Amino acid sequence: MSTPTAPTTTPAVPKAKKSASRKKKGIGVVRGKRKEATARARVQLGTGRIYYNGLALDAVPSAYVRQIITEPLRMTDGSKYDVFVITHGGGTMGQAQAARVAIANSLVAHEGDELKAKMMESDRSLLVEDSRRVEPKKFRGPGARARFTKSYR
Repeated sequence: MSTPTAPTTTPAVPKAKKSASRKKKGIGVVRGKRKEATARARVQLGTGRIYYNGLALDAVPSAYVRQIITEPLRMTDGSKYDVFVITHGGGTMGQAQAARVAIANSLVAHEGDELKAKMMESDRSLLVEDSRRVEPKKFRGPGARARFTKSYR
């Protein structure tokens, strides 16, 4: 018969925390919302590249949408950051405005209170999400507030 042996244990190796290494690199994902659109932005130190929904920002056909998305970067030295934005839901303008909020909040997380004060003084809607939403349609009517008209002739 064999004799029972004591189980061998390996010394516990502490795992490195991901959050600590990410904070050093300056990586953080911030969310922004506008109407039905949601955007997630990641800003990190880099060479000034901006990617919007997986494409370079130059591939966006509308110059006005490009201007809205890059507005927070003009408040700081945008050439030292790489920006990656993914949007879902809503329309073109809602997605652009949601991306603008997400980028602005991510930059404030990097730069600090000085940039936050500058953005709040310039345009409060850069940092604060618009809380307005579409009112749901009610029964006995064609829309949220409108009522059907009654005609006898």
